[in-house]
Amino acid sequence: MSAKDERLMKVLLAPTISEKSTFVGEKHNQVVFRVAQDATKPEIKAAVELLFKVKVKDVRVSNVKGKEKKFGSSFGRRRNWKKAYVSVAAGQEINFQAME
Repeated sequence: MSAKDERLMKVLLAPTISEKSTFVGEKHNQVVFRVAQDATKPEIKAAVELLFKVKVKDVRVSNVKGKEKKFGSSFGRRRNWKKAYVSVAAGQEINFQAME
């Protein structure tokens, strides 16, 4: 495995499962992933195509600000993170059960 492939394996951290991501997935044929902070759109596209063997049509990226939370008597902040909306070509879908 080349160094480029090793980098692509670390770009996608996890799929984001929420009500909004499920709605977007059904309506627009998209999947939402939590990705590395320094990941770029071409890297995300290459990683999805490598791992799931599908054709990616478009990638949109969003930086999510961490929430301010109260921990006991002090205030803190959760980490910022990045998510990617990946549009898959028509007729294709990402199957997470095939990954196991």
